Amino acid sequence: MADLNEGFRPEDFGLEGGDEGDAAAANAAAEADAAAAPPPSLKDDDSMKNIDLSRMKMVLDVPLKVTVELGRTKLLVNDLLQLGQGSVIELDKMAGEPMEVFVNDKLVAMGEVVVVNEKFGVRLTDVMSGIGMDESNSGDSV
Repeated sequence: MADLNEGFRPEDFGLEGGDEGDAAAANAAAEADAAAAPPPSLKDDDSMKNIDLSRMKMVLDVPLKVTVELGRTKLLVNDLLQLGQGSVIELDKMAGEPMEVFVNDKLVAMGEVVVVNEKFGVRLTDVMSGIGMDESNSGDSV
C-alpha cells in the first residue's frame, strides 16, 4: 500500500519555519506537478488503482452539501402570501415513496426516510452508478 504522505513535505503547506517565499514556491511546484499529471482514465475498471493516493487525500476533507428532497410543488405568489402558521403545503411525492439524495445539487442516490435518535435520516436504497461522471444527474430531475 502506498504511503499517503509520500511526495509531500510539511514545508509544502507552510507548516514549518522558513520564509513565505519558499512556501509559495513549494506550493507552486506542487500545483505544477498536479497539473502535469494526466487524469486517470474513467473507462478503465482499474482506474481507481491508478489514482495517486497522496493527492486524493487532499480532497477527503472537502465539505459537501447533502440534500434530501422530500418533494416539490408550485405556488402562485397570491397563494404563497396566504400561508401562515398551520398551513399545509401539498407536495408531489406520495408517502413512502423514495426520496432523492443530492450531493452538491447532483442526484447521487435514492433512499427511504428513517428516524435516528429522534432526528430524520435517510437509508440509501439505490446509489447511482458513475457518480459525478454522468451529467444527466443534474439535480433538476424529479
